[in-house]
Amino acid sequence: MNRPLPKTKPLTSAKAKQVKTKVSQLIGNIKSVIYIDTVKLEYLLAAKIAGGHVLLADSHGVGKTSLARALAGSINWKAKQQTKTTIKVEPFNRIQCTVDLLPQDILGYNRPDSSGNAFIFMQGPIFAHFVLCDEINLLTPKTQGSFFQAMEENTITIEGKTFFLPDPFFIIATMNLKGAHLFPLPAPQLDRFMLQLSIGFPGAADEAEIIKQHGRLDGWKYFSPVIDSDELLEWQSLVDNIEIHPDIVDYIVACVKKTRVHPEIIMGASPRTGVKVSRLARALALIRGETFVTMDYIQEILIHAIAHRLVMKDPVQPSAKVLADIIKTVPVDAFRKHFLKKP
Repeated sequence: MNRPLPKTKPLTSAKAKQVKTKVSQLIGNIKSVIYIDTVKLEYLLAAKIAGGHVLLADSHGVGKTSLARALAGSINWKAKQQTKTTIKVEPFNRIQCTVDLLPQDILGYNRPDSSGNAFIFMQGPIFAHFVLCDEINLLTPKTQGSFFQAMEENTITIEGKTFFLPDPFFIIATMNLKGAHLFPLPAPQLDRFMLQLSIGFPGAADEAEIIKQHGRLDGWKYFSPVIDSDELLEWQSLVDNIEIHPDIVDYIVACVKKTRVHPEIIMGASPRTGVKVSRLARALALIRGETFVTMDYIQEILIHAIAHRLVMKDPVQPSAKVLADIIKTVPVDAFRKHFLKKP
């Protein structure tokens, strides 16, 4: 027997437009200090609001650290935004990954107090609202595994004791595309990232502006928060109020299932994938001022949300290209007349 879904309060168009206005202000603030394509920034913000994490596969020096810093710095963090265990939480922490980093360097560890009769928990950099995990594939598999519980359950366990991570909690991980001493991320960890993006290189005009601004010591002088953390939490709570038609859910399922039978794919997308896609689409609709998900939103994000989850028979074969071909084989004519974006 199907369990009835909990009822959610309908989201008004006026409220959705209000969110769009505030998100536009947030986007403008971030872009005042870094270069990033607006649509990609929308995807990243949607992933955050949807409760996901983002993997950036990019070259060095394109602004990944500045992006995480600007996102965290655009929010005025209220003092009450703490973990349930009252551990101090930083707005932003950066973890510079190296091959000799251990799980306790990320999560924390217990050390004896001065008397030697008790232990004091020394928290790791994971206790932050926004965590930049720079060059995650330099970590050994053992240390990569330290993120599994945090990314899925927003908790960590140290010697049998569970600690709650803050809300909001968001990981931006960067991944080297080439280099020595790299450890590929296992499929279960890739599956925990809501989407994978590439910032890419700027155009000539944008790169000239980057040099002008960041060639000065005061490039961030006038940067300041533009939204409160309570607003961010409110946006997260509104994602469930975005309507997604059952037919669109069926379309997501059809695309996901196709990845499991494709001859060029060894491991297709997991059931978790459909959940992530639907939430990402809802969040994207919200930040664009809509109250419902259209088929266009699904098709816009599918490759970014699924391609990194696939294990190809030929590792050289781009999973994004195969996924694009799969999407073309799933008919949408029956849905598009009802769920196209309004002009």
